[in-house]
Amino acid sequence: MRIKNLNLKNFRNYADERIEFSDGLNVIYGRNAQGKTNCAEAVYYLCTGTSPRARRDKQLIRRGEDYAEISACAEGRYGAVEIYAKITENGREIRVNGNKIARNADILGNLYSVFFSPQELRLIQDGPEERRRFLNVSISQLSRPYYIALIRYNRILEQRNNLLKDKNLNTVFELLPVWDSELSKYAATIARRRADFIEQLAPVAAEIHSALTEGAERLEIRPEKKYKGSEEELKERIYTELSENYERDIRLGFTASGPHRDDVEIEIDGADAKSYASQGQTRTAALSVKLAEVEIFKRLSGEYPVLVLDDVMSELDLPRRKKLVSYTQGLQTVLTCTHAERVLYGLETHKIRIEGGKVKK
Repeated sequence: MRIKNLNLKNFRNYADERIEFSDGLNVIYGRNAQGKTNCAEAVYYLCTGTSPRARRDKQLIRRGEDYAEISACAEGRYGAVEIYAKITENGREIRVNGNKIARNADILGNLYSVFFSPQELRLIQDGPEERRRFLNVSISQLSRPYYIALIRYNRILEQRNNLLKDKNLNTVFELLPVWDSELSKYAATIARRRADFIEQLAPVAAEIHSALTEGAERLEIRPEKKYKGSEEELKERIYTELSENYERDIRLGFTASGPHRDDVEIEIDGADAKSYASQGQTRTAALSVKLAEVEIFKRLSGEYPVLVLDDVMSELDLPRRKKLVSYTQGLQTVLTCTHAERVLYGLETHKIRIEGGKVKK
């Protein structure tokens, strides 16, 4: 997958700019607060339909304007693709090859990307919701059925949780089996796809981590729950688990088991990374996971995603910087930094200088 160009109009601090990309390493550099991260964010938005930073789309609109436009031309194994997004105060319009997209699910899979920034350290440091977020974003790009199952699961889960708060227990016990039949169906799809993804990701991440640490550390990744069997078997198992815990869930007022509560265990040399990893170990572990994600995308989709590295070089020492750059060979990379000369190491790159939301020649 290759992005040829990116067009930004009224997006963040960009008034109207066009950025041309090469097939290899693209270094977007400039002083802080000039718009480098905004460029990386725009690429991610066109790939996933969401921003890695903004809670609401309207935050992406340039101050004083009433709309923003982002578009890109890309080339993949199945040919050219053009993605366009117009964001207003009241909503958005997305088009792929000129066709209006009605569902966010339809933007997924047109342009793959793996995004890594210092904020991605939350994958290791924070609670289970960050690791579930990582799985959801990654697998959703590769599998529309997973994304649809996730949306429907969350919708039914919300309705089930509302039911659990109903004071009429007869109504609660009468309706719970109905909701659980649907909930367990989508839960099984989510659990099965996550287990398959982690099974492929874990050995690749361990290998990359060993290379980054020169064999000094061992990284292990595994699901907290072992989901084995077919989706139909998982559906029955999850339905039974929900049924056996009615009283607990009614007492708590929410559904206390299911994929929305699952976690991923990440260990370094046998110790829980969240509790015991140093800052340096956390950076290396998170980077290993994201680089492994790149390889899994290639394995499952047949082509490499666009790798977006936002301000990660400042977080790494010199040996790890060089190794990271070596992993970008053979795939298109968009890398943001303050000083281009500190990350090139003699490699041929396409340098793009950003100053005040403008591309400088």
